[in-house]
Amino acid sequence: MSNYLDKYTDINEVKNMKLDELNDFADEIRQFLITQVSKTGGHLASNLGVVELTISLFNVFDFNKDKIIWDVGHQSYVHKILTGRKDRFDTLRMYKGLSGFPKTEESKYDMFNTGHSSTSISAAVGMARARDLKGEKHDVVAVIGDGALTGGMAFEALNDIGDNKTRVIIILNDNQMSISPNVGGMSTYLNDLRMATNYNRFKNDFNLTLEKIPKVGKGMVQSINRVKDSVKQLMVPGMLFENMGIKYYGPIDGHNIKELSKVLQKAQKVEGPVLIHVITQKGRGYEYAEQSPDKFHGVGPFNHENGECSSSGSKSYSKVFGETMIKLAEKNKKIVAITAAMPEGTGLQAFAKEFPDRFFDVGIAEQHAVTMAAGMASQGLKPVFAVYSTFLQRAYDQVIHDVAIQKLPVIFAIDRAGIVGQDGETHQGIMDLSFLSSIPDMTIMSPKCIGELRYMLKFAATQNYPIAIRYPRGGDDKTIKLSPLTSFRKGRWEILGEKAGKVAIIAVGKMVQHAVKAKEMLLEKGIKCTVVNGCFVKPIDKIMIEELINEGYKIVTVEDNLISGGLGSGILGYINKTKLNHNNILCLGYDDVFVPHGETDILYDIYGLSPEGICKSIVEFLN
Repeated sequence: MSNYLDKYTDINEVKNMKLDELNDFADEIRQFLITQVSKTGGHLASNLGVVELTISLFNVFDFNKDKIIWDVGHQSYVHKILTGRKDRFDTLRMYKGLSGFPKTEESKYDMFNTGHSSTSISAAVGMARARDLKGEKHDVVAVIGDGALTGGMAFEALNDIGDNKTRVIIILNDNQMSISPNVGGMSTYLNDLRMATNYNRFKNDFNLTLEKIPKVGKGMVQSINRVKDSVKQLMVPGMLFENMGIKYYGPIDGHNIKELSKVLQKAQKVEGPVLIHVITQKGRGYEYAEQSPDKFHGVGPFNHENGECSSSGSKSYSKVFGETMIKLAEKNKKIVAITAAMPEGTGLQAFAKEFPDRFFDVGIAEQHAVTMAAGMASQGLKPVFAVYSTFLQRAYDQVIHDVAIQKLPVIFAIDRAGIVGQDGETHQGIMDLSFLSSIPDMTIMSPKCIGELRYMLKFAATQNYPIAIRYPRGGDDKTIKLSPLTSFRKGRWEILGEKAGKVAIIAVGKMVQHAVKAKEMLLEKGIKCTVVNGCFVKPIDKIMIEELINEGYKIVTVEDNLISGGLGSGILGYINKTKLNHNNILCLGYDDVFVPHGETDILYDIYGLSPEGICKSIVEFLN
């Protein structure tokens, strides 16, 4: 086999390859992805599924002038390879290395940053309208997954372009999954469309046959096309997209470069919006990913020869959350669990099997999830919405308007709070304390260790107001043993051990473990301090703050969150409001910055939140 990948230097080379060369090129890229991602970790299954689709796009379009937006951006690895970044894949998702998502600052071919789903069509419409207003001539392509299409924002954009007939080409990459298998009405609808492949094949073959009839053939085809809408209505369920005013092609085999290229060329000639429904297989070409696409969606380093993934073997917060939910639900029939397309990621798979009637996966629809939870709570149920920190941002208005204003007892189980590492800015959960703290009547808790999460959930299930419990990705630091609090009083903190010295480190969640290590380092320097578990971020422990100030303590707050609007800001605001005489406060956290991708230990060190960084900051503070 020729080594096309090593010889490849320019995006236009794809256009000059013959069909058999393109297919060989696809095989090379697929093997390259398996080998490279096995070393660094990353989103493997989704990228294996779009190899031929991406090659076909580069075969037809000229992305030196045409625009492409990937949604969700984790399926852009092949795009990165074809745009000159192959040699950087050994740095994939590492600090200052290649991002796992499109990044406009990384390449001119990454036209729009996409880390969350369902945004591509809206962005494409904006680019297309800018093109039209400027009198330019180029194509705008949005590649959106079938999972992302469940997001309400995607439908808002489809409704807009269907009405205004903006010229945009939408590629619906249908692999029947987002991370876990897709759910909902749109998934059912797309399943029906997949079953309609015979209709499309019959239509194309029939038209070609008629056109060959001398003199009358083309006229017959035109006459038949006048009634094609009614035929489609009879033979293809719904025809939702065409009814919205969007030309529909499909379903198309997403692994057939020849067929895909022909349809893409046809779409270029359509004056209005076009949607091309492409069927792909997640994990294509790697049997372990084909068999377990959810496992290889976002995977750490693994053995590519046998598909075995490395595992820490330790308990994770997500797993403990899922286990605790089952135990609570066994005792309380009012408890229900909600997720937005993340049953595995949030640890709710076992709950779903144990209580199928009390588990609700709404797809990628966080806004709907929150308001649905509010509706359930209004009728006496105890809904728990398990959601990643950065995904909850998408439902901020619903948290305020539908939950908090009505003081409804919805529990927000906020996973992946704080930095998560390699997924970068779009996934670092460093804003939830800030955007939730500003909401009246919202209670925010954070466990210092995995065991404490169990008791926080138990406490929250007995309360009658909205509560958010935020916890990190992964597990605890095995070198530190912390005993969990087993009971809670709203707005009261915990002092770990005895008070000592004149420095009080008030830390939140995982940062308590870092603070305990920093305390040991400070003691080696002759500096004694007290560590406080700020288990309630809101309300803060006003009694303890006043006690510490009256006893002459300097206060250092540590949080895995933006400083602005977080725990430190809350304490400073309280001190200012009550006119307490105290100026010796140091707030540690992220200071007005989006944290890039990289290994968590490196990021903690860079931003001064590692134990060493905390120790250093306190020494400088005291001096």
